[in-house]
Amino acid sequence: MLAATAVAQSTTDPLAGLEVGDVPRPVLRPGWSIVRVVSSSLNMHDVWTLRGVGHPPERLPIVLGCDAAGYDEDGNAVLVHPVIADADAGLGDETLDPGRALLSEQHDGAFAEFLAVPTRNLIPKPAWLSFDEAACLPVAWGTAYRMLFTQAKVRAGDRVLVQGAGGGVASAAIKLAEAAGAVVYATSRSAGKRAQAESWGARKAVSPGERLPERVDIVIETVGEATWSHSLKSLRPGGTLVIAGATSGTNPPADLGRVFYLQQRILGSTGCTRSELVSLLKLMDATGLRPVIDRTLPLEEIHKGFQLMIDGRLTGKLVIHPSGPEQ
Repeated sequence: MLAATAVAQSTTDPLAGLEVGDVPRPVLRPGWSIVRVVSSSLNMHDVWTLRGVGHPPERLPIVLGCDAAGYDEDGNAVLVHPVIADADAGLGDETLDPGRALLSEQHDGAFAEFLAVPTRNLIPKPAWLSFDEAACLPVAWGTAYRMLFTQAKVRAGDRVLVQGAGGGVASAAIKLAEAAGAVVYATSRSAGKRAQAESWGARKAVSPGERLPERVDIVIETVGEATWSHSLKSLRPGGTLVIAGATSGTNPPADLGRVFYLQQRILGSTGCTRSELVSLLKLMDATGLRPVIDRTLPLEEIHKGFQLMIDGRLTGKLVIHPSGPEQ
């Protein structure tokens, strides 16, 4: 079968270690299912793997791809919850299992014609959701949902700042926060992406570091080092900052005095649980929310897709078709 595999790692030329070619089909094991992948989507997690960040070289080669939607062995349309873990080990929250692994970390991922996952990780795909839309949800939208609703406990009327509008998690967070009745602010270096953020429901989108019209109750942070100071300065006393990524670096100025004096809360967040992904689907059904898809590409052009992501030229998600587009 055709697959996109990480075979080497480089901090300066990550795409040099990505190969597209034939690999053996996955073998079915007890308690697992085989999915024919119709759609997958790019995530920065794949780039970090190719750069050698958080992924030891001894786990190479490995098929990349964290998101998948397709058909199980019985022909049922499904999307895949990408966290492979023991929910009991995390006291009912599989993201807290110390042995958890995101798809493509310890098991071959979704940039392939076929994928093997625990049967528990399959969720029926609603008929109102396309395969391309479904493939955008598990990592980006699931992460945003957990950040807003589980960690920050967003409520109608809350003021929310989303840093770095345009990325998959950020675009999801803007739409989800607006659907929850929050007043949303966003930042981006791109005037075009700022305009997009406002079209998605943000009250105002500003340049990074620009002062907001008011302090916010919640900050959704995935940029990290470049926006950290602005995030803390934009947060009201007693407000909550939720961080689920640091694409610009992991060593921001701590500003501990501000944090303790203003009693600001900083919460880490990783992925989502299967039940949170199901709840996200219910919310989308009720509100009509859909993910932003920048474009689709065949698996053979995945290098082009990753370069667009690395260059910051995507708005929303890029979807990959390992087996060609669904008819």
